[in-house]
Amino acid sequence: MTRSHFWRNFARVTILCVVASFVLAPMLATALGGFKSNAEIRMNAFALPQQWDASFYASILADPRFWSYLGNSLLISTGTVVLTLIVGSAAAYVFAQIRFFGSRMLFSYLLLGLMFPFATAILPLFIKVRDIGLLDTYWAVILPQTAFGLSLAILLFRTFFEQLPKELFEAARIDGCGYVRFFWQVTLPLSTPILATVGVFVFVQSWNNFLLPLVVLNSREAFTWPLGMMQFRGEYVTEWNRTLAFVTLTILPAIVFFLAAQKYIVAGLTGGAVKG
Repeated sequence: MTRSHFWRNFARVTILCVVASFVLAPMLATALGGFKSNAEIRMNAFALPQQWDASFYASILADPRFWSYLGNSLLISTGTVVLTLIVGSAAAYVFAQIRFFGSRMLFSYLLLGLMFPFATAILPLFIKVRDIGLLDTYWAVILPQTAFGLSLAILLFRTFFEQLPKELFEAARIDGCGYVRFFWQVTLPLSTPILATVGVFVFVQSWNNFLLPLVVLNSREAFTWPLGMMQFRGEYVTEWNRTLAFVTLTILPAIVFFLAAQKYIVAGLTGGAVKG
């Protein structure tokens, strides 16, 4: 290895470490905050605890409400992911494989959903959910999240499907395979990377969603973990140590899910980037 290569690699590693520190430092401070007193957190949030106190983590794990919030979030996020993958992949397959009048205009119309933030539609969503009788149910969160996640899902799915070899469909068509059968038996098995990519994006967004559950869920039995975190905030005092311990425990499933699908995410995002 020449000296220029050494310094180039050294610069890359240094830049990566600096960027990673902006992500890891807040996570580390959050995890350590669960072992500290409120006074220690206010004095130095990034320092090690003077006395490691795991009682905050233990009390949260022993609280049945924590597992209820976690179960509700898992159910809602899983339902959102399943619906988004099914509807998004089917719609994107139509745009990628079938040419019909107005397909480009319809696809562009669907992509308009990427231009509007979720919060801008929160009032119309609440009125519509109330009118159809879904208020204070899991579907009140799952269906709007699915609707707002379809734009990005269809865009990613369509880009991936268009890169699949056309010869596959031609050979399947000669053997009498129709569009629906080809979608289920050929396209989806080859689409594991993009399915994992879209699934992770949708799961993390749904897992961390606070505004929509706050508006459409009223009973504590249906609360997700972001709403459950509010129990540690009082009118005059906020239990920051319990809050940080609660956040640390609740983000672990999302991190594990991301790490498990990491290799598929890279393949899904880079699939079709280089042609030929």
